[in-house]
Amino acid sequence: MNRLVVATTNKGKLAELAPMLRSLGYETCGLADFPDIPEAVEDGATFTENAQKKASHYAKATGMDALADDSGLCVEALDGAPGVHSARFAGEEANDEQNNRALLLQLQGVENRSAYFACVLCLVRHDKPAAVMEGRCEGHIAEAPRGTDGFGYDPLFIANHPSAEGRTFAEAPSDLKRKLSHRAAALRALRTMLEREIVGTSTGSRPGASS
Repeated sequence: MNRLVVATTNKGKLAELAPMLRSLGYETCGLADFPDIPEAVEDGATFTENAQKKASHYAKATGMDALADDSGLCVEALDGAPGVHSARFAGEEANDEQNNRALLLQLQGVENRSAYFACVLCLVRHDKPAAVMEGRCEGHIAEAPRGTDGFGYDPLFIANHPSAEGRTFAEAPSDLKRKLSHRAAALRALRTMLEREIVGTSTGSRPGASS
């Protein structure tokens, strides 16, 4: 298997990504394995900018291929907030519970609770151009936190897909969340790209193949 550094210290995010990446032929490690590497600066205005910054930074710092994601919750009634500020919606040192409380406070009395999780993945490899993939999961925000699994805004987010059956991501089985999540959608796009690369390489290497 190829080794790949996933640019996160979030254990929940790494645990969610690792099985999907393993199925793509990657042995993964996180930033906890590189404690001396300076942290990447995430000052981009979009998920794409932040993902590209992180992947490039850690690929250069480790000498390995690197995958970075930038993801967050976008709420329609809040003009797309928290967006790129999802992890620090209640302040720079805020935890998940504080961010969830801040979001519910902003939505008090608001009827439109439509929202989506967005994920942008950037894969930087030393022998190929960078690849950027995006995934989304449409849903809405619950009136109060429900469930004990997951992380981030999972206790508040209810996917619109029928199989969610009105459960928040923190209530849903982990395999269902992985199937419906924004990261799963982005990784499916990444899988398609990698599979096309393999097919293209195989085709190009056949005797008599034309360019």
